[in-house]
Amino acid sequence: MRANYKIQRLFLDVPLGRAASFALDKPQANYLANVLRMKTGDKVLVFNGKDGEWLCEVEVESKRNVSLICINQEREQPQNSDFTYCFAPLKVGRLDYMAQKAVEMGASMLQPVLTQHTQNHRLNIDKMNANALEAAEQCGILNIPQCAEPIKFEKFLEDWDESRTLIFCDEDAQTNNPVEKLQSLKGNKLGVLIGPEGGFSDEERATLRAKPFVVAIPLGPRILRADTAAVAAMAVIQAVAGDW
Repeated sequence: MRANYKIQRLFLDVPLGRAASFALDKPQANYLANVLRMKTGDKVLVFNGKDGEWLCEVEVESKRNVSLICINQEREQPQNSDFTYCFAPLKVGRLDYMAQKAVEMGASMLQPVLTQHTQNHRLNIDKMNANALEAAEQCGILNIPQCAEPIKFEKFLEDWDESRTLIFCDEDAQTNNPVEKLQSLKGNKLGVLIGPEGGFSDEERATLRAKPFVVAIPLGPRILRADTAAVAAMAVIQAVAGDW
């Protein structure tokens, strides 16, 4: 069933089921009662990343006391896409954008990686998670990606599950066409690694190329900014070898 975009959607970290009821916390109660001016009997869609999407009825006791009652399950919980997005953290505004785009593109894990040329080493994981949830609410997505803590490049490769192919975008690739390499990866568990604005260092690029689980692809004849490269890479990977 397709998502219903005519009704307000909320993520709530509570068990959902028929006739389940729960009080909203102060920010959520304020949002429904004061910002959206909802009244008792109004409807919202609620999801928690586990129990599908539920149509709920609003009960407003006061501007600060708002509760919801589950009426009917609108959509069942879909299977997760199992696509890992790994990236060198960008500056704050562009990092917010990338967290949102990664969720929209089907990422199931957001993994920051600290490379030699990474400029932003101080990452607010709570904010990244909030951006991921906002994107899920707005785009009808029911699966919530995990937002992992930053990890250094060397440790990242050491801990990588070698049964998952890691795709990295290499500006030194000998061709401009990524499709041929990606076609051979259809059906594999996949992850993608996007470098920082300054690109990967020569040492990092050599290390990546030496790993048997790593596949290097180009992203066309133009040099792309890191956030543009991330969207382009996820789009072509999902289209050729992913769940599109």
